[in-house]
Amino acid sequence: MWVTDECKNCFMEMKWKKVHKYVVYKIDEKSRLVTVDKVGGPGEGYDELAASLPKDDCRYAVFDFDFVTVDNCRKSKIFFIYWSPTASRIRAKFLYATSKDGLRRALDGIHYEVQATDPTEMGFDIIQERAK
Repeated sequence: MWVTDECKNCFMEMKWKKVHKYVVYKIDEKSRLVTVDKVGGPGEGYDELAASLPKDDCRYAVFDFDFVTVDNCRKSKIFFIYWSPTASRIRAKFLYATSKDGLRRALDGIHYEVQATDPTEMGFDIIQERAK
């Protein structure tokens, strides 16, 4: 799999410029490229990201989680989400599982990874707990 420059550029815009809150990636099986599927604006949140993931196909996503620590310090952590729902095709699951590390290496600066097969495995409470 090849990661397009658009994937890297969207990630850097999210990481440094805070232009996006999240980026969803998909694999185009014909061209064998990882491409940008959806970009969440700065006003969107985790609920919009979760709603944008298909119920019957795999995706990757990165999410910029902003929070305030106990000592009132603002922080930001980037989560990599590997979405592989049980209803997706076996071929898609295999393709996404074998291509995940290539995308992770191309996106420098990810703090945490979450793998989920249904929405309860990537709930907002899980993201909060991992960040703290």
